[in-house]
Amino acid sequence: LAATQPSTNWHLKENAREHHTSKFSSEELIVRRGQAFTITFNGAERPDQNLIFVVETGPKPSKATKTLATFDISSTASKEGWSAVLQASTSSSVSISISSPHNAVIGRYRLSVQSGSSSPASLGTFVLLFNPWNSGDDVFLPDKAECEEYVLEEFGIIFVGNKNHISSFGWNFGQFQGDILNICLSIMDRSLYYRQDPVTDVSHRHSPAYLGRVLSAMVNANDDQGVVLGNWSGKYEGGKNPTSWTGSGEILQSWKKSGFKPVKYGQCWVFAAVLTTVLRCLGIPTRTITNFSSAHDADGNLRVDEFYDADGNHLEKGADSVWNFHVWNESWFTRKDLGPSYSGWQVLDATPQEQSGGIYQCGPASRYAIKEGEVDLDYDGTFVFAEVNADCMYWNYDSATGKKTLIFSKSTEIGASISTKAVGRDNRVDVTSDYKYEEGSAKERDVFKKARKKLGLEDKFDPTAPKLEEIEQKPDISGKFKVAGSLEVGKDLNLLLVLENLQSEAKTVNVNMTAWSTLYTRRKVNQIWKDSMSVTLAPKEEKQFPIKIKYPEYQQQLTTDKTIQVTALCHVENGIQVLVKRNITLDNPAIDIQVLGEAKVNKEVVVEVAFTNPIAAEVKDCVLQVEGSDLLQGVLELRIPPLKASEKSSTKFKLIPSEAGPKHLLVNFSCDKFADIKTFKVVNVIN
Repeated sequence: LAATQPSTNWHLKENAREHHTSKFSSEELIVRRGQAFTITFNGAERPDQNLIFVVETGPKPSKATKTLATFDISSTASKEGWSAVLQASTSSSVSISISSPHNAVIGRYRLSVQSGSSSPASLGTFVLLFNPWNSGDDVFLPDKAECEEYVLEEFGIIFVGNKNHISSFGWNFGQFQGDILNICLSIMDRSLYYRQDPVTDVSHRHSPAYLGRVLSAMVNANDDQGVVLGNWSGKYEGGKNPTSWTGSGEILQSWKKSGFKPVKYGQCWVFAAVLTTVLRCLGIPTRTITNFSSAHDADGNLRVDEFYDADGNHLEKGADSVWNFHVWNESWFTRKDLGPSYSGWQVLDATPQEQSGGIYQCGPASRYAIKEGEVDLDYDGTFVFAEVNADCMYWNYDSATGKKTLIFSKSTEIGASISTKAVGRDNRVDVTSDYKYEEGSAKERDVFKKARKKLGLEDKFDPTAPKLEEIEQKPDISGKFKVAGSLEVGKDLNLLLVLENLQSEAKTVNVNMTAWSTLYTRRKVNQIWKDSMSVTLAPKEEKQFPIKIKYPEYQQQLTTDKTIQVTALCHVENGIQVLVKRNITLDNPAIDIQVLGEAKVNKEVVVEVAFTNPIAAEVKDCVLQVEGSDLLQGVLELRIPPLKASEKSSTKFKLIPSEAGPKHLLVNFSCDKFADIKTFKVVNVIN
């Protein structure tokens, strides 16, 4: 080679188009494995003579760990290793098509070339990603529309609320924006696995299953100074309330800017959304999944125990819990370690709930294995199976005597309306039947028994617990809470307690009722209301008792999750207790977005956001937060003056779209009385 450093033309536009990487805004070549890319360089004296290329990645590249390859020019691309095919040459330059193996380690590579006996000359660096469009890749996804959604789509919808009342909000994954790819590469290099043994860690980066597990640990801050610090206390001083984020970009950028200090704070959907961003960025097809009435079974007995006192207050006793909803991820890849039927969607969960292998990581658990009760297969099948299948046991606990009495058990409570966003549309798709057979069917119970057997739990109950108290008696009455009227923050909450006498003689019932504000994990925060009454029910009679909780009663106590748990513990004279409970999620008032005029690439367009204060009091500390990939850089924050009762505010701001196509604008409005009113609008940007 000549003494001068060769100059390289990476053909960024053409290669990016071929490799589905055009959305990255990078001066560096970004390509996908198992597919050829073309480069041209000059500075070679005899370009077609004995050129040898070297690609290397990681701290100590070697052929043994497949982090280094040397290859010369061949007539055809190799199916196995790296290869180079001559495309064209002149006296001063040469065009080469380089192919990587479909199972190459992903990450940043250094490329150099040498000719004859001269020392190698660097051609520069490029980034190699997973390739879901390539049939040889572990992440191959045959449906092109699914590749578009689960790898290339930067907008998502996350489902929240509870199983009786599902709501949702938009999220800006933003995996192609700014510096996100470099941040994702540095996440891999800061994991415990890399710190303990960098050479082995990098050599495993050909495997989506390995990286999925490592990244599920790195997205939470436990163990490894990872990206997001969880907080489920209801108090978020010193950080941002988890409900206030609208995208992953701000979180990942903050983590990098702070010198890789965990970002405060996250809850389950934040961990899941950030993991989606990272995995989509690296080329692993990924989506968020919401499980309603999700069990956190801390002791691995596929059973969740809940305790109540005589007044009907839910007690914080025991480590098990049921969350109104929980959000995790599914990623698509093969499971060579388990066999072909276990390939496809794999559950990963970055929320730090239980340790696995000594650190807070979860998955990949094959979704097929979960459905079939194969809880002994790698990884964390027992925990995920319990999240969607655990049985619930409700106990009355007397703190004076330590005595616990079973009120009732339920096997159909957990794992409802498992939800994800549709491909190419903003609708909800129910995937419950992919996780379990129909609730209450013989097949579903058989799978549950199979799972218990694999865990060495006997057929009925936990063998360590005393038997006598676990015998369920038949109740004399039944009860339920019905919602009467709307469930909106700022309005009174109207409920009906419906009690029915199941016996043919009259029954006297003493009812103790409470209402608590909770987090979405059903953790109690503030008591809102309590009441008691004594009622007599004639034989087979059904009676309704109206309950009204006024807005001023709950306004101060409500958490930003806007959830309330109401319970009625019914003490039937000479009979057993009956527990009636309901978790209620309130809706925020609406907010409206209008795009004024046509949205064109690189042209200003005005957007108007309108909000009407629905309550009979002033609201203050109003803030509007706006973001959207390809519509604006980062997050725009606007302060809005206080609004009197029933007053309407209208706020205008400008966008300069950077790319054509349907783009999602996300808006979040907060004030002292309403937290995080979110909405989104599709902006059709034209050239």
